[in-house]
Amino acid sequence: MNKTSVDAAAVRLFHSLADPARLEIVRLLGHGERRVVDLTAELGLAQSTVSGHLASLRTAGLVEPHPHGRSTFYALVRPELWAMLAAAEDVLAAAGSPSRLRPDGVAGGTGHGPHADGHRARPDADAPATRPGQVH
Repeated sequence: MNKTSVDAAAVRLFHSLADPARLEIVRLLGHGERRVVDLTAELGLAQSTVSGHLASLRTAGLVEPHPHGRSTFYALVRPELWAMLAAAEDVLAAAGSPSRLRPDGVAGGTGHGPHADGHRARPDADAPATRPGQVH
């Protein structure tokens, strides 16, 4: 992988998190899988806007859709995201702008890798996995 492709991947990642609505989607998905209609209702945004935000998060490799019956649920797939957001919280606090980027109850540690049980709804390995349609 050359430097340009590495930089492009980093830009996609940081761009995907550079919008308040996308950060809120990440927080909501941190509590469990959601359908676009669920996110639309929780965020008070248009369906097309939520779909666009999910596309950005998907392009960055942070979320994946998966069908369940006639619905499609979106789930976070990168447990490393919590450690990155915890580090960003530390940087913001040190700069005098404390901010909470992770959902309540989500620790920032990594070292667990992808879920061993195959569930993708909660990247934090200490939290219970969710099934499609189940929200914690």
